[in-house]
Amino acid sequence: MPKFTLEDKLVVAISSRALFDFEEENHVFETGDLAQYEVLQRSRLDTPAKPGVAFGLIRKLLALNADEQRVEVVILSRSDPISGLRAFHSCREHGLAVERGVFTRGRSPFAYLRPLRASLFLSANPEDVRDALTAGFPAARVLPVDTPRAVSRYADEIRIAFDGDAVLFSDEAERVFQSDGLTAFVDHETGKRESPLPGGPLKPLLAALNKLQRIADDHDDQPMHIRTALVTARAAPAHERAIRTLMAWDIDIDEAMFLGGLDKGEFLREFEPDFFFDDQIRHCESARVVTATGHVLSGIANAS
Repeated sequence: MPKFTLEDKLVVAISSRALFDFEEENHVFETGDLAQYEVLQRSRLDTPAKPGVAFGLIRKLLALNADEQRVEVVILSRSDPISGLRAFHSCREHGLAVERGVFTRGRSPFAYLRPLRASLFLSANPEDVRDALTAGFPAARVLPVDTPRAVSRYADEIRIAFDGDAVLFSDEAERVFQSDGLTAFVDHETGKRESPLPGGPLKPLLAALNKLQRIADDHDDQPMHIRTALVTARAAPAHERAIRTLMAWDIDIDEAMFLGGLDKGEFLREFEPDFFFDDQIRHCESARVVTATGHVLSGIANAS
């Protein structure tokens, strides 16, 4: 078998519950009766699971592999290895080219992010997400949805939206806002408008997406392209430092929304992202009725 390498690939590690709808099975798992959970999964090994919250994003990301493998998706799960058979069977039935997985039977799997060189970890388990972020990996807790998603009008685009502070950028400015208020925040950001912000937990993901975006845009026959958006509570004049930071990083963003405290949900409804990342739960709650949403458990807003 030829040697396979993860170098120069966007690696997405995802829990089986983020990829598929295993909520019923997870309810049994969380009761602490691991044996009953395993019996339930074994009884359904040949029953494909329904798509989960992040399924649409993963399907589109894998479409970037049309002419060359640039994206690798790995299932990283607390499930037992035999239950992993159902996850792989579900991938096959839904046409997802997922070949690799790590199953840890109840133990935290985040340590395997390092050998996987993960560009993103998506999980429904907040503890695993916090551990991943602490270890320096882009990660988010996938939030459940209450209503079915409408079919995207953008079948040939991967649309991903990001909050700014404590997500793409560090929480440096957010700390000023939290401690001293809006006026101090604006003065701080205006005074430092030409000083790039330190990178936040999801900067590496945006950089990797930007690299893939440029490759896709150079190939007219590429069936899938990438479009990104910054959706932030910043407003002018604090917007300038955010844009100058992206310029300093040599990262392009397609759309930027400086909302100054407006509800993000309605704007996300118009952009129609396949996934949205934010560090503040109130914004995540607004977003998750519109699109698949990941809570980035980082920064001062999540310190407690």
